[in-house]
This record gives sequence, C-alpha cells and structure tokens, in this order.
Amino acid sequence: MNNDLFWNASIDDLKKGYLYDEIDGNYICLICGEKLENGIIHDYNNQLMTSEKRMQYHVEEVHGGTFNFLITLNKKYTGLTDNQKEVLECFYKNMNDKETSKELHISESTIRNYRFKLREKEKQAKIFTVLMELASTHTNNNIIIEPHKTATMVDDRYVITEDESKKIVKRYFTPEGKLKDLPSKEKRKIIILRHIAENFKPNYRYRETEINRILKRIYEDYAIIRRYLIEYGYLDRTNDCSYYWVK
Repeated sequence: MNNDLFWNASIDDLKKGYLYDEIDGNYICLICGEKLENGIIHDYNNQLMTSEKRMQYHVEEVHGGTFNFLITLNKKYTGLTDNQKEVLECFYKNMNDKETSKELHISESTIRNYRFKLREKEKQAKIFTVLMELASTHTNNNIIIEPHKTATMVDDRYVITEDESKKIVKRYFTPEGKLKDLPSKEKRKIIILRHIAENFKPNYRYRETEINRILKRIYEDYAIIRRYLIEYGYLDRTNDCSYYWVK
C-alpha cells in the first residue's frame, strides 16, 4: 500500500480503491500502486474498456474489492473488534438482522445493538474527521508520519513527525545521498530505513544483485541495510533470496 496516496486520498477515492492523478494522467490503485494511463483502451476478457473501467476490475479481482481489503486491516486502523467486523461483513452482503443472527449464531437483539453502536461510531468518525481537518490547518511540520503498513511492530518508535524526519535525514545523509553512519537509536534507524526504502519501486521484483548495487551506493555495509529492510518490513523476498520487492 502506498502510505501517502492512501492516507491522503479522499473518502470517495478510498471507497473506489483508486484515484486519478491529473498531473501524471494515471489511474492509481490505492492498495498496490498499480497504474493505468488514461486514454488507453484495454482489451480484457474479450471486452474493450477504458483505463478507469480496467482499474475497477483490478481492484475487484486482485484485491477482492475495497470493502474486503479495508475490513482486513488491523484494529489500530479500523477501530473495529473482530465481532464488529463480522457483523459489518453481513451488512455488506445485504443480510437482514434475522439472516445475520443465523449466520453468526447470536440473537437478533444483539445484532440490533451492534447496528446501533456502529451507527454511533459512524457519527463520531464524521465529527472526528472534521475536527482533525480543522486542526490540521493550524499545524506545520508536526504532522505524524504514518508507519508503513507492513511494519513488524508499531510502537512509540514510530511516533515521528515530518519535521523530525527531515532533520534526521539531513543529519545522516550527504547531499549526494550517501549514509554517513547507521544510528543505533531505533527511531532514527526507522527514519533512515524509510528514506532508503524510497529508492525501490513498488510492483517490481529485484534480483539480489540489483538490491546490493542500489544499497552499496548508499552505504558500504549494504548487507546490514538489506537485512534491516527485511526485518522492519520494508522489503520482502523469496525463500532462496533470489528476488526482493517492496512489501
């Protein structure tokens, strides 16, 4: 998932699972970063379709649809318990209270209670969103950077502001992009790794030699950087280490 695109997307774009970048002229999947150039006609399953229509098929077929992707996100992002997720899935399938009760083996009165609480949560979310948007107009570089979604363990180390990140990058990297030294403090290490990970393209499989060549330009001990990128969830690889990709 592209963190910046995903979290900065509008509600309408999040519901679709993709957005249109007017600058690049591409439709971009918010889940995996797949791009389709506007103005191209695609021949798909013996059908001719626009790039936007093809992107709609992509979101449904590759990711199971936006709802099914979002509902699987960790509780820290959805704020939903496992039981609430199960009830929402039934509502998404257009099941009534009786059908939901039978599906989940709980009483209809409990289902009605869930429905009420979820509606209340929806109202709270709307007010909270407005409050945050209003408050954000009075902030500068104190915006907290969202941790990458494949982070192996999210804790206080990831409470990083944009201003803090810029200062650390400036301190540890030369103007040419070389890493002067690898910090021992965890928060600084995360900032460094996040910055290094931006050198890799999403949706591309790198051979180990390619990974090493890119990292060697950044830091002499490229092997330790490669290991940390894997350990901290920025990169993934095949079991035989022959291919690497942005996780």
